[in-house]
Amino acid sequence: MNAEPDIAVEVVDLSKNYGPVAALRAVNLKIESGQYFVLLGPSGGGKTTLLRLIGGFIRPSRGKVLLHGKDVGGRPPNQRPTSMVFQSYALFPHMSVQRNVAYGLRLRKLPKAEIREAVDRMLRLVGLDGYQQRMPHELSGGQQQRVQLARSLVLESDILLLDEPLASLDAKLRKDMCIELKRIQEQVGITFIHVTHNQEEAMTIADRIALIADGELVEEGTARDVYERPRKRFTAGFIGENNIFDGKVRERAPERLTVDLGYATVAVPCLNSSLSSDDPVAFSIRSELVRLQRSESDAGAEMQVLRGTYLEEVYVGLTVSHLVRMPDGKEVLAREVAGGTGHAPIAPGSETALGWRFMDARLHAE
Repeated sequence: MNAEPDIAVEVVDLSKNYGPVAALRAVNLKIESGQYFVLLGPSGGGKTTLLRLIGGFIRPSRGKVLLHGKDVGGRPPNQRPTSMVFQSYALFPHMSVQRNVAYGLRLRKLPKAEIREAVDRMLRLVGLDGYQQRMPHELSGGQQQRVQLARSLVLESDILLLDEPLASLDAKLRKDMCIELKRIQEQVGITFIHVTHNQEEAMTIADRIALIADGELVEEGTARDVYERPRKRFTAGFIGENNIFDGKVRERAPERLTVDLGYATVAVPCLNSSLSSDDPVAFSIRSELVRLQRSESDAGAEMQVLRGTYLEEVYVGLTVSHLVRMPDGKEVLAREVAGGTGHAPIAPGSETALGWRFMDARLHAE
């Protein structure tokens, strides 16, 4: 019999209002101990508000925050089992790396030898052994962020809160730091809750992702869940490169809908028995699952095929994208590995067709 997982963080009907503006609306969420959990979404959607409510930096208008099952609603940040890594590096410019990392431990009045040992251990963990006497201005952006991470980890809190910690780093360094953060989290074994608007960053590090937008929890699941099997239309539009179609139900069969797009009909998998004729529906297909139909043999029995006008080819190194305009003006993206087809280029303005396997379409709730 499997034991119940330890829940590090639970928020219950959590809301935060600033006057008439609702920054967060009745969010319910559970985060298991030891997970790398990412709050992902557009800027201004409520991610940082939720993080700061968990950390005690702001108070909720309604609802509760429970850390390891205990209601911490009345506790300030320093009385919660959390520590925070901010978007800005927030290092003391007049202090060395060693003194910056040791700051919180000195406030606790721990013995000097114990502080020195703990600081050295954390600097080894984040890859900065030997940097103890450097000053913040002598460090790169990535190194400064590692110092801030070490300063938070050395406090040995159960839950580490990271507010857009990689936002100021360049793309290459951000990728490297993503891998480092995941490695460090696995080594220390505590719960990381990481806010970002960058979906690639989220997919790289997350055990689970919660998509937050317009103050609401839109969807939650593993990285694979939200990328390959998005339930909500918003998720499909925000994560990955999805083509989203709107239409009306023409016919219903067991586990299958025929959808009228206005200029063509296609079949879509469906387990929703409440849908009936003329109901509006939306479905999506990831761009890498859409194929240009360059010959009749490309269209198998279960391929859903649409005809349109070829617009352009976009080469980005690893992949090449083809943009096709449908008769209603909608532009559909088909993405494939660059150089993998050996086909001749298609002239812009030419009539063409694209298609996808029936099973690859995903029906969405609004």
